[in-house]
Amino acid sequence: MNQAVLLFVAGVFFLLHATTSPAEISIEELIGDAGIVEGPIAMRDLPQWQGARRLLVSRLDDEVDELRALMPDVEFVVVNAEVDAIEKVGHVDAIIGLCSERLLAAAKSAVWVQIFSSGAEHCVNVPAVASGQIVLTNMQKMSAPVIGEHAVAMMLALARRLPVYAKGMSQGAWMRRSEASTAMFPVSGKTMLVIGLGGIGTEVAERAAALGMRVVATRNSSRDGPSFVEYVGLSDELLDLVGQAEVIVNALPLTDSTRNLLDAEFFAATRKGALFINVGRGGTVDTDALTDAIRNGQIGGAGLDVTDPEPLPSDHALWQLDNVIITPHVASRGGERERHFVLLKENLRRFAAGERLLNVVDPERGY
Repeated sequence: MNQAVLLFVAGVFFLLHATTSPAEISIEELIGDAGIVEGPIAMRDLPQWQGARRLLVSRLDDEVDELRALMPDVEFVVVNAEVDAIEKVGHVDAIIGLCSERLLAAAKSAVWVQIFSSGAEHCVNVPAVASGQIVLTNMQKMSAPVIGEHAVAMMLALARRLPVYAKGMSQGAWMRRSEASTAMFPVSGKTMLVIGLGGIGTEVAERAAALGMRVVATRNSSRDGPSFVEYVGLSDELLDLVGQAEVIVNALPLTDSTRNLLDAEFFAATRKGALFINVGRGGTVDTDALTDAIRNGQIGGAGLDVTDPEPLPSDHALWQLDNVIITPHVASRGGERERHFVLLKENLRRFAAGERLLNVVDPERGY
């Protein structure tokens, strides 16, 4: 991957997101803006719930001091690594920032785990979570706006064939007559298919519509969608819809039903030369099938923030392709992290009061 390509994408991303930091959003505003919903069970209804007495916390810095000030009667056990957490997790009521089968096996009294990612695939199949003994909450939709911008930055860079010109910069080449210029196209008036119209997918769709694109989408749960999405199909309509799109954005979570869903059959059904953007999960895509589709021209270019495997091996063919942009799973960086902390504080308040938590992961669905 050419460094100039990454610098360009970073520049586009900065321009899209260059705003002054707003005052902290209220929980009411966050719930309304992100469409966050409560989980089905009040914490007080869990047999093991004893309130918030001792909480294990990781991956928080100065925020821990604020949490201690907000909840002076709670003991916060701060750890920096899982091995340390396993030694101290035995008698805590909740775990903030970590989740693994080994950790939860050592947790004798915990009834809640809060993770800081949207994807829950590393935690949702842990027996205590899968059985409902422990309630799992995530940060779904908290980074969705900035991930939406990342996806659009990749799309625009590929549509204008900028990776080719970035490569020429390192050689000092003035490529005015390059074939790349004849392959450029405007995105306005083109069709985008968003696969997975959840929090991230909706943010991508909104930005695409603002650029004058026609947006169609799929989702697993229903046909409901915002006004800027022309049509919402169910997941079994994917192959029928993909042929309409000049740009395809994958925003799927990784579950048993989505693993390797985007395979050779999927890419064969795409419109020839379509752009493919992945800001969902790498494991939802058959990497060999994607590589073949790019090489044979079925896919005209790809922007990948996630890959399978991760990290992508340094000798993988995708690194060598001029019409591929790869960023190392960083689409959520540079966002308004206060959204995460506002949600965390509200969930801590709700947990202590025995109320229903926000952003509860459904173990059966995997998200």
